[in-house]
Amino acid sequence: MENSGGIQASLAGRYATALFELARDERQLEAVGTSLAALKQALGESEDLRALTTSPLIGRADALKTVKAVAASMNLDAITANFLGVLAQNRRLTQLPSVIRFFNLLAARHRGEVTAEVTSAHPLDDGQVAALKTRLKGRVGSDVAVDLTVDPAILGGLVVKIGSEMIDGSIRTKLNTLASAMKG
Repeated sequence: MENSGGIQASLAGRYATALFELARDERQLEAVGTSLAALKQALGESEDLRALTTSPLIGRADALKTVKAVAASMNLDAITANFLGVLAQNRRLTQLPSVIRFFNLLAARHRGEVTAEVTSAHPLDDGQVAALKTRLKGRVGSDVAVDLTVDPAILGGLVVKIGSEMIDGSIRTKLNTLASAMKG
């Protein structure tokens, strides 16, 4: 499989590539993807989990023991659970959000999809995501996987990034543009 040099150039990208290739070879891409989606959601919701992945004060042994317990309580697949153990053992849990993002990019590419990174001020419901995918598919000409992020700082609207193209329809940007125009 040909991978973008951009993904493999980073530490998180190398971990994501290794995880992707293992999951692909074991025919567990869907299971690993589901587990990583659950982890991404948990990272967004749990201050304790974020602290585990970002605190330099937590030692290897404690991090390893904790991620094993987290993996068991979340019913993560075996590959993802073992992978979390590797990250904990190598003190690379801080890379987990980036690893998840890169894994999703690789998996989408494997499925023949283009990935759009979408930032919204509020969580999108399933109908909004489906409508967005349809509009983006019409624009790019192929299926689109959507990687959603919520950032209240954009105030409203969406920021969509597909490859090197960015579509910024956020209210924050429109207000900044208006403010610049008013200054003359």
